This record gives sequence, structure tokens and C-alpha cells, in this order.
Amino acid sequence: MRRRDFIYLSGLGAGAMLLPDLKAFGKSIDPQQLLDGGIDVKAKKELADVALNTAKSKGASYADIRIGRYLNQFVVTRENKVLNVANTESFGVGIRVIVNGCWGFAAGNVVTKDGVAKTAERAVAVAKANAKVGGAPVQLAPQKGYGEVSWKTPIEKNAFEVPIKEKVDLLLNANSIAMQGGANFVNSNLFMVNEQKYFASTDGSYIDQDVHRIYPAFNVTKIDSAQGSFETRRSLSSPVGMGYEYLSPLDSEKVTGVTTRYKHRYDMLEDMKAAAQQAGEKIKAKSVDPGKYDVVLDPSHLWLTIHESVGHPTELDRVLGYEANFAGTSFLTLDKWKSGNFNFGSKQVNIVADKTQVGSLGAVGYDDEGVKCKKWDLIKDGILVNYQAIRDQAHIIGLKESQGCCYSQSWQDVQFQRMPNVSLQPGKTPLSVDDMIKNVEKGIYIIGDGSFSIDQQRYNFQFGGQLFYEIKDGKIVGMLNDVAYQANTREFWNSCAQVCDEKDYRLGGAFNDGKGQPSQSSAVSHGSSTALFKGVNVINTKRKIG
Repeated sequence: MRRRDFIYLSGLGAGAMLLPDLKAFGKSIDPQQLLDGGIDVKAKKELADVALNTAKSKGASYADIRIGRYLNQFVVTRENKVLNVANTESFGVGIRVIVNGCWGFAAGNVVTKDGVAKTAERAVAVAKANAKVGGAPVQLAPQKGYGEVSWKTPIEKNAFEVPIKEKVDLLLNANSIAMQGGANFVNSNLFMVNEQKYFASTDGSYIDQDVHRIYPAFNVTKIDSAQGSFETRRSLSSPVGMGYEYLSPLDSEKVTGVTTRYKHRYDMLEDMKAAAQQAGEKIKAKSVDPGKYDVVLDPSHLWLTIHESVGHPTELDRVLGYEANFAGTSFLTLDKWKSGNFNFGSKQVNIVADKTQVGSLGAVGYDDEGVKCKKWDLIKDGILVNYQAIRDQAHIIGLKESQGCCYSQSWQDVQFQRMPNVSLQPGKTPLSVDDMIKNVEKGIYIIGDGSFSIDQQRYNFQFGGQLFYEIKDGKIVGMLNDVAYQANTREFWNSCAQVCDEKDYRLGGAFNDGKGQPSQSSAVSHGSSTALFKGVNVINTKRKIG
């Protein structure tokens, strides 16, 4: 982007950058460099062989290398101004080895044959030092080599090839719609990611992957000066593993390719128009009367409850206590799984882990250990049947192979167990949202995610939302405000009475799910259809002054 074009778009006094520290993502680069393909696959294989051979010659019984190029683009606006356009790149190698039964890891940004050889030597030295401390030797689940293979997110339009001006125009047009609708403040942004990842291991795999993700978002604020109050409504968009086609309104007569399988597009302009109106309605909405309600939860809300109360507690490292200091462990201890009949939820609750779902944030062909990704059951007919495990955990729960959910946020961070896409399966009986609501006498329909809290064992929780509608005798009678529901995980999922069919199935997700120390971020989706939960405790969250 030319400097004068940026000045023209951003206007004078554009304001401070509303972004995370870009040092965490990589060096700032010119937009045109985002389209540079980097080094070719042949050169990557040659570098990988140098690293693997060096590690073996120094005593490693196993080694893998990840050559990563991570590209990010941010476009940030507020009202009629562009606050920031930023492009970052991070490029380097991470090498992991096993020596004398212990892991060693090292990373470097000198991507030459000599550079990767030295990095491999450092990884071996770290492993040898770790081995002196002792402990149980690493047990890796068997893994066949795949030879030379590749995988790419099935995009229709590369977001990085779309001109900056087109993206800016979309955001400013959306902001204009909100202001015309009476909003006092509005900000919007686009965040695009491209992970170019090459993995090789002494198992005989050489895997080249090209991963794309995109996240459009906004926040609308309306002020009531007379009451001295304000309300906001955030976008109901989901971050997805798609290209720029995600932002193209769906033409139902031209449903092809990715769209046929994913069935999801996002119209930012329509959502912005609705948001401006609904923010005003929230100011006038009556405050909820606390008590027991049947809650009807839209997928745009339910994804977060699934993430916190199902996704995290079924991570095997939390179950084992390896992940404890940062966001806690899990109440789903091994004895519950070993019993074979631990009741997690009602028979309507069927939850799967899936790293292959098209359009999802977690979709890749192979994980960061070179394991081909798959789909498996976590909760079956309400019963806990499995966890999420990687190669060095598989033997603990009697698995003969990894479940393929190992991930690292960058080349310079070691890979470890991360949450795959975890989703509630649709109901098998035809059921629409309207039909579900018709059978609710006293309830609340909740749309969009909001604030939440959950304890250190992922058991007791509280969730808010974006929009709340009161249901009386099978009909929506108006908007509510100050709503949150409280429960414990088993109580909540056992109250699940109905789940709409697959026609209502949609994805939500988190672009930056944190875990580990040092902390890493990953992107993960959670799908569901609208679901009904009976007799849930609802509280009033309105702050009382004085």
C-alpha cells in the first residue's frame, strides 16, 4: 500500500493503534511481501534432511523439524477513519528431539543448512541435559511416515490477495451503516492469518501445509444521555478457516465448492445494521427477574459454553494435572473415564472432537507431530468416552495412536496438546428453532457470547451473552437485559432436553485460545445447533450503586 493512499484512507489524527503488540507476531513487512511464497518445497526438504541427520548423528532416537512462515494482516477502523493497517511476518525453524528418553527443543531464525544443523545440535544438547534430571522416558505412540504429502485450506479467495482498499471500504461502509442507525461509536476490524508450515520427522514424513483463517469483528455503542447509560452489541460473526469468500453474501443459486460443505457465509453489513438497532433496544429492555428458566441457546452463544465446560476439561494434560497453573485442571479425572458409565449429560448430548471439519479454525490435514487428523467421540449419549491426546500421552489411556491434536503457535514455540474442534452434534429428529420455542412456557433465548467465569476444575460456571429475549407460552414477547445463567457442568449438560437438527448447525470459535506456560494461542471452532436446557438458574447482573 502506498503511503499517500494510507494517509488518504486513515485521515488526520487517526489515533493510536488498537492491536496487540506486533512483536508477538513477527516483523512488520510491506503488503506485497505477503504474496511471496518463500522457499520452495524442495529446498525445505533439503533443510529438513540436514536437521534430522544432524540430530541422529548426535544421538537422537527421534527428531522432527517444523519450518514455519506465519503471515498476519490487520485492518482496524473506527467510525469514518482507518486506525491501522499492519502486516507481519515471522519465519524460522523449530526442532524437537528425543535423546536418552527425554525431550529437547531448540528454535532459530537462520534458515540455512548450517543454521538448521546448529539448531538441531542445540536441541540434542537440551535433551541430554534434561536426561540428567531423570524421570520416566518418553513413550511415543507409533506413527507411520507419509512420505511427501501436502494439504491446503480449501479457500475460494485468498484474503491476502484482496486489495487493502477493498477491505477498508467494507469496514467503513459497515461503520457508516451503524452511524446512520443511531450508533454513537463503532469500531470494526479484519484479522487474516496464513500459516505456511512444513513438517518432517525421522518417521519418514515430509508434510507441506498452507493454512488460512479470517476473523471480521465489530462493536457498536449507543448512549442514552437522558438515563446516563449505554449499551453495546458486538458482531455475531465467527472466526473461520476460510478465505475472503466468507465475507461474500451467499448466493443460494450458486452454492458450490467449499460453500456446499460448509454452508456458512457472513454478511457484515446486515449484521451491523441489526446491531445498531439492537443496541438501542437493549437500552430500553427490561431487567430480568432472577429465577429458574428454560434457556434456548443459539450456536453463536453455545460455542463458548462448549469450549469452557467440555473442550478444556477433556484435554488429557489438564486431567493429569500437567496443565494446572494457567486456567486450572479438570474434574474429568481418569477414574470417571475408566468406569465406562460416567454420566456427563443427557442422552441428547453427543460431543465430538474433529480436526477435519471444513471451514473450522482447527482444520488441518496433519497436526504438528505429523499425525493425520481425524474425528472421534468425547461424549456419547451423555457418557464420557474419551479425551484429547497426543503421541506421548496416548499410552496413558490405552490408545495405539495419537488423536492428532498437537499444535504450536509458531516455529519458535514447542508443540504440545491443544484443543481440536469440539462440537455438539445436531439432533437426529427434525426440529427448527421456532418449533423448539413453541414448547417453552417460561424461558430466555440467548444469542451471542458475553462475559463468563468458570472455576479451576472447569465445573462451576456463569455465562452471559449479547442478546436476550423473553419467552412466554411459546412466544418471544420482548427483549431482556442483565442476564446470565449459572450451573455446574454436569447439571447443565444433563438439563439438555432438545437439540435442533443439522439445518441449524453453525460454527463459533476462538481465534486466540490461551494455554500453557509460557502461554501460547491457538484457533479453535465449536459447532452446534440451537439447544434447549431446562430449569437453568438465571441471575440478574445489573450493578447496584449505593
